[in-house]
Amino acid sequence: MAHQVHIIGGGMAGSEAAWQLARRGVHVRLSEMRGGGDTTAAHNSDGLAELVCSNSFRSDDHEKNAVGLLHHEMRGCDSLLMAAAEKARVPAGSALAVDREVFSAAVEEALAAQPTLEIVRERVDVLPSDGLTIVATGPLTAPALASSIGAATGADSLAFFDAIAPIVYRDSIDMDVAWMASRWDKGAEASIALGGDGRDYINCPMTREQYENFHAELIAGEKTEFKEWEANTPYFDACMPVEVMAARGIETLRYGPMKPVGLDNPHWATPEHPNGRWPYAVVQLRQDNKLGTLWNMVGFQTKLKHAEQVRVFRTIPGLENAEFARLGGLHRNTFLNSPTLLDRQLRLKSAPHIRFAGQITGCEGYVESASVGMLAGLMTAAQIAGRDWTPPPRTTALGALLSHITGDAEAETYQPMNVNFGLFPPLHGVKKKARKEAYTERGKADMAGWLATLG
Repeated sequence: MAHQVHIIGGGMAGSEAAWQLARRGVHVRLSEMRGGGDTTAAHNSDGLAELVCSNSFRSDDHEKNAVGLLHHEMRGCDSLLMAAAEKARVPAGSALAVDREVFSAAVEEALAAQPTLEIVRERVDVLPSDGLTIVATGPLTAPALASSIGAATGADSLAFFDAIAPIVYRDSIDMDVAWMASRWDKGAEASIALGGDGRDYINCPMTREQYENFHAELIAGEKTEFKEWEANTPYFDACMPVEVMAARGIETLRYGPMKPVGLDNPHWATPEHPNGRWPYAVVQLRQDNKLGTLWNMVGFQTKLKHAEQVRVFRTIPGLENAEFARLGGLHRNTFLNSPTLLDRQLRLKSAPHIRFAGQITGCEGYVESASVGMLAGLMTAAQIAGRDWTPPPRTTALGALLSHITGDAEAETYQPMNVNFGLFPPLHGVKKKARKEAYTERGKADMAGWLATLG
């Protein structure tokens, strides 16, 4: 099948871009190297849009949350990935979490049904010299193509490390020690609507002594060694390995992934716990599949060696006999200095027939990656149709993220960024407590007007 657009990469961004184009009748060739004899250090399957880190798309609250607003806007653009997430959704309080396998299968099924879309399992080693192209190979771009991108951009890509959290089998968790609850019961109504009971996290409690011993074990545990070429690569803060956080200070984890606030332990209503039912620290696990058989350790991405992970994490109360479906890992991510290299339509300034999309542009997070892929698809569809492209307003989550990537950020200090209200044009004269809601109200109103301009 002759194609009008070549998309390289079948992850979150590539899949969303392909959907937006194909549903508008554009002939697309989607090249994905997994399934064609190649894979990456982080992927476990050949499925399109495989989630390799967390199974969470983060908060689905679109009233006061930037990523929740991004969910809302993507749904308004008929996002395939948001629709697939609804099909694969599992209870997670106010967060949007999914069964990974169900999610990937839903994406692949929808794309395979598009008559103008051809999915090809092949590795692309060189940037095409002509023809409309969207590069959405993500932070794990294969070395040959990365070299070709480097040659085309005239500059070395930046790089950072990303770490993956372990996944535990539910039936190996001791629920006589752990208990089910959401922090302050937040998101209980949303959870119940999805078939949950409002208590969507498994909580493993620690006393002060247990926490301090665990902290010491994290610090002392044997870590993955860097290769020479990786030595100066920084971490992205949102995926900081738990032991790196621990090294920042004894209290760091208690104010991060192990914070105990809002978690009242019913097992501790006994004389053995004179300080009451409130733990000193808590390890939370979140449901990872629809069956509820797999649970991931929230915020516990790690670079501990596998044997050390088993040893150290089994010192957590409730996880003494934990069996791991997947242990944590570490991989090197790369991204472009997009404010310097890309124009406002995500086109490579030195080769404007090529657009980049997803995490390789320097956005961070599943939703952000998919949203940039969606925008790349919409931009390309407008170009093919001969229509002028009007970007989403900067007051929207889509517009704020796009503006950050394509020019608002400082090129000298550019690094991966999740969507957040700091990227939005400021609101003046609004009290701090009402500001988040005001941002989302403004964004929704401006988004409604922009949606009317889409073909």
